Amino acid sequence: MLYVITGPPGAGKSSYIRAHAKPCDIVIDLDLMALAMAGPGADHHDHHPVLLRVVHRARQAAIHEAERHLDQVDVYVIHTMPQAKARARYKRLNARIITVDPGEHIVRQRVRDMRQPAMEAVVTKWYRDHRKGGSRPVTTQASRTW
Repeated sequence: MLYVITGPPGAGKSSYIRAHAKPCDIVIDLDLMALAMAGPGADHHDHHPVLLRVVHRARQAAIHEAERHLDQVDVYVIHTMPQAKARARYKRLNARIITVDPGEHIVRQRVRDMRQPAMEAVVTKWYRDHRKGGSRPVTTQASRTW
């Protein structure tokens, strides 16, 4: 099964996966991939543009290969804001889309506490786009404890 985990920055997407994925599952998390490819001491969320370009390509390759094994393992992909093309692809693969959203107030506080200031704009965009789609959050916990 393919699980696509969406939600604004700081919502708890990685925490959701840590609570639900099994050791044999495949987890494709852009931030973890960037951290693995960055030099020692790199920030967990603030990545150099060249590193991001490399990581985005590696992520696409990982997703493409993982899709070939959905009959053998579960695959978790963090995709904060999938565009129409990606959503159509996930639909063709019968993915289960899981939106992690503990609420805008909580997300904004987490971003202020744990992320760089530029993430505020991403949060604003996520909520603006999410409201347009009329989707409802799957998770509403105020805590990252699953």
